[in-house]
Amino acid sequence: MTRLLLRGTTRSLAASPGPVSSQSRVRRAAALAFFFAAAFASRDAAAESVCTIAGDAHRPSVGLVLSGGGARGYAHLGVLKVLEENRIPVDCIAGTSMGAVVGGLYASGMSAAEMEKRLENVNLADIAFDVSERAELPQSEREDERLYVGSLGFGPNGVKLPAGLVQGNRFRALLQDWTSSVPGNQPFDKLPIPYRAIATNLRTGEKVVLDHGSLPQAIRASMALPGLFAPTDVDGVTLVDGGLVSNLPIETAREMGANVVIAVDIGSPLRPLDALSSPADVMQQTLGILIHQNVARQRAQLAASDVLIEPQLGPLSFTDFANARAAIAAGEAAARAALPKLQALALPPEAYAEYRSAHAALPRVPIRVTSVVVETNGEVPPARILDHLHVKAGDVYDPAKVNQDLRELTTSGDFESVTQQLITEGEGHRLVIDAREKSWGPNFLLFGLGMSSSSKDQGGFRVNLGYRRPWLTPSGLEWRVDSILGSELLSFHTELRQPLSTSFGYYVAPYAEVQRHFANIYDNDTGFRLNQYHVQTERAGFDFGVPLARLGDFRIGLAYAHGYAGPVYNAFDDAGINSEAYPKFYGRQVTARARLVIDQLDDPLFPRRGYFAEARGERTVFGGSDKFTELYGKSIVAESFGRQSVSASLEAGADIGGVNVVNPFGFTLGGFQHLSAYAADQLSGNSLLYGQVTYLDQLMSFNIAPLRALFAGVSLEAGNVWDQGDRFGSGKLRRSVTFFTSATSSFGPLYVGIAFAPGGRRNIYFQLGHTY
Repeated sequence: MTRLLLRGTTRSLAASPGPVSSQSRVRRAAALAFFFAAAFASRDAAAESVCTIAGDAHRPSVGLVLSGGGARGYAHLGVLKVLEENRIPVDCIAGTSMGAVVGGLYASGMSAAEMEKRLENVNLADIAFDVSERAELPQSEREDERLYVGSLGFGPNGVKLPAGLVQGNRFRALLQDWTSSVPGNQPFDKLPIPYRAIATNLRTGEKVVLDHGSLPQAIRASMALPGLFAPTDVDGVTLVDGGLVSNLPIETAREMGANVVIAVDIGSPLRPLDALSSPADVMQQTLGILIHQNVARQRAQLAASDVLIEPQLGPLSFTDFANARAAIAAGEAAARAALPKLQALALPPEAYAEYRSAHAALPRVPIRVTSVVVETNGEVPPARILDHLHVKAGDVYDPAKVNQDLRELTTSGDFESVTQQLITEGEGHRLVIDAREKSWGPNFLLFGLGMSSSSKDQGGFRVNLGYRRPWLTPSGLEWRVDSILGSELLSFHTELRQPLSTSFGYYVAPYAEVQRHFANIYDNDTGFRLNQYHVQTERAGFDFGVPLARLGDFRIGLAYAHGYAGPVYNAFDDAGINSEAYPKFYGRQVTARARLVIDQLDDPLFPRRGYFAEARGERTVFGGSDKFTELYGKSIVAESFGRQSVSASLEAGADIGGVNVVNPFGFTLGGFQHLSAYAADQLSGNSLLYGQVTYLDQLMSFNIAPLRALFAGVSLEAGNVWDQGDRFGSGKLRRSVTFFTSATSSFGPLYVGIAFAPGGRRNIYFQLGHTY
């Protein structure tokens, strides 16, 4: 034993700079003797020994323990960088939550520098919270975003909600890509560095130590913070974040056979009582208390030879991924402060090189997929998923390409999660695709709200309610219902959408709809409201649709419609006879209709990047004297420059050759962001031209609901309408300028603004929701 301690002393002294006196050497040797004696005593007591030592069987095995803490876990990277710089080996790793993420990647053979470089090139906040670009969604999902702000699922067991706000699909895919060289069905003892991830059994509350299987799945299970991230099923057991039972798993490292433990605690401090301002704050504090209690129990197991590192992260929150550099720097600083004790574990350059070689990442060798298996739990046939995959038996396995296919399946709206796992069995490599349908279905209720008030209008409200029932049949039949209940509008639309092709997405859609609303009649010169019409329209039709990849959608079909419009107030001449100044309208028609939509905006309510285009046409097929053609087009482009953004839109429409008897008032202008200085739909005619330029400045963003961001902006607008017989574009365009402040929220956008127009016109607005 003495010989071993001296050899350890020699290594430590060789790593120390500057001359050392003989007296200092004696003191150092005595200290290290105590250090290693304590270390080997703990080694003898270990229950198992997977914490293997490469290069020198006489040194103590070192176990690295990484705690959970969300974005604060970037500090673990800083600690790893210092350990590598000072040639301090790590023989086994136990991690929880974010500690399981960093620890699992390091155990797979990824160096701290490589991990930092990879993380710098991704937006981990968007990935961790499953933020998808809106352009990646199918058009049906994008259309729903314009009308609705939330949804509920229900089934035979009543109303259900997702088990977590975030499903973690993007993060799981990232882990799968970064650890693709690791077989999906092996013990974690066979990783370059033996590894354990800690999770919690959601049913029993017991600690679960994950030591085999899929590495990405184990990491994902360990970080499933209840309420935020959905639980993960591993071998039939539902698991959530391990921080609930062991946020600093020192005991697990001991059980793996670690003689010396380097424990990194990045837990968030408890908040003062005066900072708890909501029920959510109180619940978060309660969870923090439970975590602090189990961390205290684990820290009590630290021996004199162990090293505790506590990065000073200040107010950095577990969601603050934007401040990664500050967290890494804090981890480096804390590890350097612990170097006087850590250097006792340092290896000479030759021994450390041997250690690194033994713990290098497994080389990526081409693997051919021998079979592809799809596992599902619901109504979507496995053949539908297989048809979507580009990988086939015999292909070289490319995890990134498979993840791209799975990402498209996930964003289709049918699945809660779609994951992959490559299982090696002898000479075979089986790719298993696990597709989990939404557990809160199969029926979905969508809802949205709109309210508006201005100095030119009486104000009103609209409640949007929708219903979706996908996969009524194995062929993919979907039932869709959209309705609006408002003070001036009642609308109901029902549609059956039947796919005809899984490859190209063709579909047919029979539909029926009814709408009732009020149309105000104004004096165009004074803006005085003269009368009000009650308008009702019924329509039934049959469309053929073609999705344009993820760009948009094209539909064409036939429809039968009839409409009625009558004045609410009658006008009489001097003899008391109805003067017909406000006649009634009635008509019916069969029309051919076509509509093209391309939607690549980043946000339907506050577009700051992207483009949108809509073109539609309608022509009577059997209409007699009421034959007409209606054309309409709209385009939007938006671009951002840091906090600032500029968007521009152009809109035009015209009835050609006749009047649309089902909609006798044609096109309208007026209302917020549609010639804002005028009352809603104040101007009406058979043709329309309108343009707008809007400047937005994002003043601040919020990390907590219900508010998300605050903006200030100005809009410049110009446009007009013309009656039939007037030359399109003749006369001056009406103008308006609007100054507004707005906020995005969980309930939709909130606007407060004032608009001005020549002639002393002005209008003050308050509006909630885009759909009003």
